[in-house]
Amino acid sequence: MRTRYDRFWWHYVRMGLTAQQEVAGLASDLMRIDTTNTGDDTGPGERAAAEHVAALLAEVGLEPTLLESRPRRASVITRISGENPDRPALLIHGHLDVVPADPADWRVHPLSGEIAEDCVWGRGAVDMKDMDAMMLAVVRQRLREGRRPPRDIVLAFLADEEAGGHHGAGWLVENHPGLFEGVTEAIGEVGGFSTTIGDRRLYLLQTAEKGIAWLRLIARGTAGHGSMLQSDNAITELAEAVARIGRHEWPVRLTPSVTAFLEAACDALGIAFDPDDTASVLAKIGPIARMIGATLTNTANPTMLEAGYKVNVIPQTATAQVDGRFLPGYQEEFLVEIDRLIGPGVRREYVNEAIALETTFDGDLCDAMTRALLDADPEARVVPYCLSGGTDAKAFSTLGIRCFGFTPLRLPPELDFSGMFHGVDERVPVSALQFGTEVLDRFIDLC
Repeated sequence: MRTRYDRFWWHYVRMGLTAQQEVAGLASDLMRIDTTNTGDDTGPGERAAAEHVAALLAEVGLEPTLLESRPRRASVITRISGENPDRPALLIHGHLDVVPADPADWRVHPLSGEIAEDCVWGRGAVDMKDMDAMMLAVVRQRLREGRRPPRDIVLAFLADEEAGGHHGAGWLVENHPGLFEGVTEAIGEVGGFSTTIGDRRLYLLQTAEKGIAWLRLIARGTAGHGSMLQSDNAITELAEAVARIGRHEWPVRLTPSVTAFLEAACDALGIAFDPDDTASVLAKIGPIARMIGATLTNTANPTMLEAGYKVNVIPQTATAQVDGRFLPGYQEEFLVEIDRLIGPGVRREYVNEAIALETTFDGDLCDAMTRALLDADPEARVVPYCLSGGTDAKAFSTLGIRCFGFTPLRLPPELDFSGMFHGVDERVPVSALQFGTEVLDRFIDLC
């Protein structure tokens, strides 16, 4: 299958590069393909990137399946036969879409895929075309060398994760579950990356992620002339509700994954863990505190407002949207509190709803991830953690698949990695990608 991206993959074929040699180029090429997901199906879609990925897989003898849930919304699935077909299969998944980026805010164009300052720059560098590139690089080298995995591996490069996966993982699970036959475990984003706390390097292996409750709040009042007195103004009612949500302090709820991370962080800092004083730990762990802090509580952030069409007209309706996230086991508590905060004058409806997940930090797959990391970085420590966002694992878990976040990267202590998710100047060190291919290759042998 040759596409207009032949100029990329044919270079790799001719050169016969190893995974470590070609991973940065693969990442750069993926970032130069615009897969911006606007959330309203008006973007370019993932078709071009999916064709590019399919060509790279086909070149090494695989038979990828490209499926569209809607025009241009494409995912790629393929299966690699393992040495023992009687063993349950493993799913390794990544998504091809990215969130929008304004070039005016960036040091380089977000679709440039520029390699500079020992980093690959571009939208998707950390979320998550870095992992897509590592998957491709490792699989291509293994197949060129004739190295089969111990068990079947299903590779999935997915559409629409950034808008909830309804046109990607969710659609595949609902319409093509047979593609995942025999799969019992999975790895994807966001875990396996390092953070330095004290003088200790910790690798955060994702064992949990918060649930999603994206909400639309609607207030209704009486339309009228802007010069007159109006007691039931929809904007006023909505604004008060939004302010209450935005300023609300949610109670701390320590889940097992969060507790395990905080205990490990305290050990690295040489201090005792006090579950009643989590703030003091957050103050000492650096930029990762923003992500970890968001996993101590449920959260709700107002993100959008809409009302009115003319300055002298009081509108009948006002709406707002809120990004709500709830911890595993705390969805009901979250919704009860939201209803109390919005009050009787505002109603809510879901824009997107998805479950929270949590698994335990144990088992053969967990041991394989840990060993693969420590073989490459013996002085480090691998610890579980909870992701503040959500991933395609939510969809795959409905098939009974046990999911982890494992995108291995060894990162410099000064790099604010978590701050670049959906941020500006997104970039990943070339050395981190090369480290990731080494670990991922080792992990496949161990799993």
